[in-house]
Amino acid sequence: MSVHGGPRLVSDVSFDIARGERVGLIGESGSGKSLTALAIMGLLADELVATGHVYLGGEDLLAASERRRCQLRGSSVSMIFQEPMTALNPTMKVGKQVSEALRAHRKLNRREAHDAAIELLGRVELADPRRCSMMYPHELSGGQRQRVMMAIALACGPDVVLADEPTTALDVTVQRRVLELLDCLVAEQGCALLLITHDLAVASEICDRVLTMYAGRVVEAGPAERMLSSPAHPYTCALLETSLALPVDSPSDGPLPTIAGNVPPAGAFPSGCPFQERCWRRVEDCKVDPPLQRDGDHAVACWRPVPERTGVTFG
Repeated sequence: MSVHGGPRLVSDVSFDIARGERVGLIGESGSGKSLTALAIMGLLADELVATGHVYLGGEDLLAASERRRCQLRGSSVSMIFQEPMTALNPTMKVGKQVSEALRAHRKLNRREAHDAAIELLGRVELADPRRCSMMYPHELSGGQRQRVMMAIALACGPDVVLADEPTTALDVTVQRRVLELLDCLVAEQGCALLLITHDLAVASEICDRVLTMYAGRVVEAGPAERMLSSPAHPYTCALLETSLALPVDSPSDGPLPTIAGNVPPAGAFPSGCPFQERCWRRVEDCKVDPPLQRDGDHAVACWRPVPERTGVTFG
């Protein structure tokens, strides 16, 4: 993925998701996670171009016409955005926004779509769904708006749901319930889930596999249990150790733990391993970009991976 005539922003990202599987995509802001999801959906900005292939049931979404992609968005692949207030139409009642998806893809008449929309709003645990259906997005709380987004995304029983940091703007208690609800609804429908998240605890609880992205590429991939207990890439290790150091039950008196340095600017990634300037394990070989090397169900792009550890648990 690149800017027209410009630098690459995301490179060599390749993964698959089976029906009913949950895959987590982790990494700092600027790593390319959201761009990857938008490319899958065909929602990139006009100045960006995606190359390669995105197959859904054998059909290449990138090769499809815009008309065909519109047919598939919502019906076969859908997305839950990070901030529902910007994704929902502020001038339209939420019940109508849910029913629009049903009318477009399931060909229901107005009454059938209205009734189905209210049922969906009830399934996402909105209290008094009939009353909520008559409200505008600004009249709902953040948690309620995110539930409306979930109802729209799941309305037509898609094969794949992409959830981009779906609970970032919510308080901890609401976050937990929204994620539990998403997990439950995805399981009921048997669809695949790509969960983009900064929260490694969430990834450990919900996801079967985890992919770590850094500077526009996947640097590690494997089963969630392995990835979040004994990661091999120094970047995944740093993410894990930073998360483990955060206070859970009481506030910390000291500074919050961080990873030294910053993600390089998009399109200005250094040659060689993009993490080398921040890595405590860098060697001369890191001046050459390491390939993603697979060993069974685990893969890592690192010339000097961290030895496997034992007895590490995520908490």
